[in-house]
Amino acid sequence: QVQLVESGGGLVQPGGSLRLSCAASGRIRSVNAMGWYRQAPGKERELVATITSGGIIDYADSVKGRFTISRDNAKNTVYLQMNSLETEDTAVYYCNADITRSDRSYGMNYWGKGTLVTVSS
Repeated sequence: QVQLVESGGGLVQPGGSLRLSCAASGRIRSVNAMGWYRQAPGKERELVATITSGGIIDYADSVKGRFTISRDNAKNTVYLQMNSLETEDTAVYYCNADITRSDRSYGMNYWGKGTLVTVSS
């Protein structure tokens, strides 16, 4: 009844840019914190960036100064602008959100299916 759908992944050369989007849809009362995580081959999933409904932002040290997270509350959408991409940024990027369904009074955690970002020359 609630889903997160990512888009915007692909192949890019080192130093290039990509913009990821994630839209929440379904029976939603409110979307609380949203964020991006990534999982590289052979590694554990890690936090990339998060943003609260009030706009408080947190980044992993590895992406500070290169990535920018933002959101459009009216569209229940979160974005990740990725600049100066490095080969180490290659991973599946997952959208995450704490969402209160219209038939609930509390939030639950949801994940998207992921979008692959490959940084390679």
